[in-house]
Parts: sequence; C-alpha cells; structure tokens
Amino acid sequence: MKTLKIALMQLLPLNSIEENMKKGAEYCKKAKDMGADIALFPEMWSVGYTIPEDIKELKSLAVSDNGEFIKVFSKTAAELNMAVGITFLEKNEPLPKNTFCLIDRHGKTVLKYSKVHTCDFGDEKRLCPGDDFYVGELDTENGMVKTGAMICFDREFPESARILMLKGAEIILTPNSCPMEINRICQLRARAYENMVGIATANYPLGKDGCNGHSTAFDCIAYRPGESCSRDTLIIEAGEREGIYIADFPVDEIREYREQEVHGNAYRRPEKYKILSDCEINEPFLRGDRRK
Repeated sequence: MKTLKIALMQLLPLNSIEENMKKGAEYCKKAKDMGADIALFPEMWSVGYTIPEDIKELKSLAVSDNGEFIKVFSKTAAELNMAVGITFLEKNEPLPKNTFCLIDRHGKTVLKYSKVHTCDFGDEKRLCPGDDFYVGELDTENGMVKTGAMICFDREFPESARILMLKGAEIILTPNSCPMEINRICQLRARAYENMVGIATANYPLGKDGCNGHSTAFDCIAYRPGESCSRDTLIIEAGEREGIYIADFPVDEIREYREQEVHGNAYRRPEKYKILSDCEINEPFLRGDRRK
C-alpha cells in the first residue's frame, strides 16, 4: 500500500439526525470524488455533538449500531467502494455512549469503539464510557491497514494511543469536537511521533459551538534516510472553514520507518511501569466529579 487517502470531514451539523444522515451521505460522495479511501467524521455526527441535560430527551436522540443511521452509511460505503468512519450517540443502558464505527468499502463494520475518557467534568457525565481500545483490519482497494480509534479527550492521555500501538495500529482515526489550539495539536503530533503511527483528526469547523476547525493529520515520520535533520510530521492542517480536507498517508514509508526507528515498542521497559496501573489518586489531582 503506497498511500492511504483519508478525507477529514470538517462539516457543520444540521438540526436533526435525519438531516445529518443525509448531509453525511452526500459529502461521502464528494470525498470519494476527491479520491478518498476513508471518510472520517467529527465526534458524534448523528446529533452534532449535542448532549441535552434532560435524560429522557438525551435517550430519545440515541440510535442503535444496527439501526437506520448506520445502515445508510453502510450502504453508502458499499456503493462508493470507500470506508466510512461514522460517529453517533449510541443507544445504551443506563446511559448512551459516544461511539465510532469504521465501515469498510464492502459495507461491513470492522471496528466499533466507544469513548473511554468521557469528559465527566462536563456534559459527558450523562454518557457511559467505553470499556477498551480496539484495532481492526481495514480492507482498502490498495491493501489492508491496521486501524484504531480514539475520540477527542482520549487524545489527552498518552495511554490511549500507546495501547492502540501495542495492539498493532498503523493509523489512528480521531473524531473530535473542541477548539483545536496549539497545545492540543501538539498532543497529536506527540502521539504520532512517540508511537510511530499515523493520526488523522476530524473536527467541526468554526460555526459549531466551541469548535474552530483545524482538523489535522500526522504521518509520524520524523527522519528520512539521507536527510540531515528532522522534519515536521504534519501532513495537513485545515483552516477554520467547512470543507473536506484530504490527508495522504504514505503507508509503505510509515511501515518501513516503523521497522527501523527507535520509538513505539522497540525499547520500552514495561516491567518498570507498574505504577501506571495503580488506581489511587492523590492531591493535587483529586476531583469530586470523577467516576469510578
């Protein structure tokens, strides 16, 4: 696989699940016309990242992973021969989940992931967190690629991308809904560099409350043979406006780089990291709204 083209779907949501479903499918066709292998949507596209305070209303907006919303994108993926990374508020008890599904070009879901690091200090306290991180084998026209996912706040924990790397991810898809300023963008750059994985992030554009575009993609290749200095791993950074932005990942080059460089899992010492699995929290990090 020489390259993998990921369409960062930096789109404004509309006022209903049905409208977002229709707009999303229409823009998938535009992404295909632009040569995309994967269309990646921002976080919780089905409802435009809306989390009502009223639990009854919240549950009424949730959809199942085999309902009409997902079926439309499965059909669209198969018709276009293009993978779709779709996001939605998932029906679940006792509370809905913030979920991502990667649907392959045959219309089959090859990866389903629910956000592990929910923002319990905000509206996401009304959602259930996910249980684990997963990697799926994505069949593209140019070959197979091992693909993982993390969602927005997951990005702020090095463990998210590290677990995905350890499970074999070559590319991490990251739906997002927040202001992407320099520090958050630098987090993504660091996650790509330290794990030697490609990372693609799709954010909402300016016009969506709390968002400002700046969807990004990083290829992780900090050094190239024959070059005397390091390079910026940034493939693309979108502006603030609505649009589809194509990130072209050099997958073969990433794979060769991973075989030679020192990051990722090459020189880790996990036997020294036991404190990382300690659940005790002490000052100054105590927070009353943290869920168990």
